[in-house]
Amino acid sequence: MFTIKNYFAILELEPSATAAEIRKAYRRLAHLYHPDKKPNDPYANARFTEIKEAYEVLSDPSKKEYYLQQRWYNQSIGKKRTQDTVTPVNLLKQSLELEKYVSTLDVFRMDKGGLQEYILELIPDTAIEQLHPFQEQNTIREAIQKILKASRALPPAYTTPVYDQLEKLAGTDTATLELIREQRQKTNRRYRREKYSILLILITTLLLCGLIWLAGR
Repeated sequence: MFTIKNYFAILELEPSATAAEIRKAYRRLAHLYHPDKKPNDPYANARFTEIKEAYEVLSDPSKKEYYLQQRWYNQSIGKKRTQDTVTPVNLLKQSLELEKYVSTLDVFRMDKGGLQEYILELIPDTAIEQLHPFQEQNTIREAIQKILKASRALPPAYTTPVYDQLEKLAGTDTATLELIREQRQKTNRRYRREKYSILLILITTLLLCGLIWLAGR
């Protein structure tokens, strides 16, 4: 689990703080700790560095969204690690929470590495070994379906280890294994289409530039 600074606490704010409240908090704290105010105080300088870092992240919509994603993954992984018992019901609950959270994200700006890490933390080999003896295949199947849905936006480089773990979790459930196989194929096809689309756009752009250059001669 990676460590995430609590930028809201640094600015002495609640996570629900608005953009105006973030600016106001930064100005207030900068007035107290800015090096111009306390030039010979290394502790104040260190405090201001953190305040500035927190403000730069929370005041930028893109940086803030990425930060909030990492923060959610980090907190959720930490909460999972404190649980004493691995059960199909707990796995389903966590999978539902993940699916709900991912549905709120912008797929083009989501932290794909963080999402992959969270899923792999959810179903490591040790957890799979503990889940199989329950023989609650319907619950496990539903959890797998939720994880598959949450991972749809990931490219093959991120989904391959996820699908591998899901196949281990599915065990001998042929219907679920087929579902995983189908999504793996769809992910690979989508990635190839996107890759070739970008290549086609580049070639078309170069041809148009060439035609414009020839027409201008």
